[in-house]
Amino acid sequence: MMYLLLIVGFVLLIKGADFFVDGASSVAGILKVPSVVVGLTIVSIGTSCPEAAVSISAGMAGSADISLGNVIGSNIFNLLMVIGICAIIKPVPSPKEILGRDMFWNIACAILMFVAMIGLKVARYEGIILLAGIALYIIILVRSALKNGAQEDEELKILPIWLSIIYIIGGAAAIMFGGDMVVDNASLIAEKLGMSKTLVGLTIVAIGTSLPELVTSIVAAKKGNSGIAMGNAVGSSIFNILFILGIASTLAPITVDKDLLVDAAVLIAVSMMTFVFAKTGKSTSRFEGVIMVACYCAYTGYIIARCYA
Repeated sequence: MMYLLLIVGFVLLIKGADFFVDGASSVAGILKVPSVVVGLTIVSIGTSCPEAAVSISAGMAGSADISLGNVIGSNIFNLLMVIGICAIIKPVPSPKEILGRDMFWNIACAILMFVAMIGLKVARYEGIILLAGIALYIIILVRSALKNGAQEDEELKILPIWLSIIYIIGGAAAIMFGGDMVVDNASLIAEKLGMSKTLVGLTIVAIGTSLPELVTSIVAAKKGNSGIAMGNAVGSSIFNILFILGIASTLAPITVDKDLLVDAAVLIAVSMMTFVFAKTGKSTSRFEGVIMVACYCAYTGYIIARCYA
């Protein structure tokens, strides 16, 4: 039963995020907010809602291992598997803006998180610093987009205001309940299988909450728009650390399992490897994609072995 409830929780998270984004985007459209601003703020934050719900619920429930493991595991999965699988389907081009701006933000965020974890506790003031970081990042994104006259590929879908409000409230509720269900049942599964909560957060929960990014990127790659995978994965990784970990640690200080320091160091290495692959040849090749997927499989094998050692 716990496995079924875990799946139901993931479905609530993913669909709840979709409804929330649609409702919030519609309200922004009604208020005449530029579509590019909506895409860089509401949509970006909305797609991170599954990870946010799980991390916040886990932190408030005293399961910090799941909370922090989810952030680190999701980022490693996004960078290695999302970009790697898309590169195998079709080489992933590296947009100039991502190479010159977002990649450096991604590496800096991974290092910042590692530094915050060194004392084996992410304090409230560190969470506030992370939230200030996401505010600055969004401002830089919006200013850059407006300056360059960037446009969204599609116009915002405008819904009746009453339906928009229902979408927002209903989506938020689904995200909240889905997050609780995922945390509760993931903890039960960990206990039943003798797995640590850290391992569950790094694998089952991290992969489950990263499914929207994976599906979106694979669909885009099949349509020949594989370049979206890079922005999707890197952007999500930045939001996961600054926005999600920032909120979670601001609400309640997070105690750090010392094993997670190793995983945070792995994330830094993965972030740098992703940059190197993207920089060489201005794209991530199929061969490099195979290496990335193989690295994720090796990393998963390592953390499982570590858990049962």
